[in-house]
Amino acid sequence: MSEFKSILDFYKKPTTQFQLDSFRKRVKDFFENNPAFHNHSSIVHSVKSRLKDVNHLEKKLVRKTKEKKIELTTENLFAEITDLIGVRVLHLYFDQFSIIHKEIMKQIENGEWTLFEPPKAYTWDPDMSDEFEKFGIKTNRKDSYTSVHYVIKPNSKENAFCCEIQVRTLFEEIWGEIDHSINYPVKTSSIACAEQLKVLSKLTSTGTRLADSIFRSHEDHNKD
Repeated sequence: MSEFKSILDFYKKPTTQFQLDSFRKRVKDFFENNPAFHNHSSIVHSVKSRLKDVNHLEKKLVRKTKEKKIELTTENLFAEITDLIGVRVLHLYFDQFSIIHKEIMKQIENGEWTLFEPPKAYTWDPDMSDEFEKFGIKTNRKDSYTSVHYVIKPNSKENAFCCEIQVRTLFEEIWGEIDHSINYPVKTSSIACAEQLKVLSKLTSTGTRLADSIFRSHEDHNKD
């Protein structure tokens, strides 16, 4: 029997799942149907969302307990595991990010959502770090993908659970899907695979930059 049985039973309760899934749907709907993303061109290409799988949650509880050396309970579950709800927002090229970021922060300023922690960007690319800093987003060095993470809560005192929003380009999503299939939940022991994934991450970033250049050239051409 799992040492986390009480937590997992609490997580699987219909009332808990209903609360979490209701917020997931509201966040997903915000990105899919917000007019700000569809006024002139489609800023948001697509949105993925999920509630964390019970088996994945159990493995994360084990890792979290070992890493932080804390006792996890039903009382601190929502505060310690902040990605029970996950929403991934995909866009075609980096120049679109500013609009997505602006709309997310507007939700915070309007009191619709609350930030659990400041937004974080993950990237290996120093140039991208500089770009994110312009938005006041702290950047963490990552040897792999480029992605921005927002951990939000519904603006309600009785609901302590969080939703992790990930914003990235389609190029980065391709890399992420390949990496996830090989390295999650257990990292591959293949040195060759690890090195190839690093190379792919560089190609991914190059693809994103080229996409930016293509769309900028297209806009400049249409102005003439």
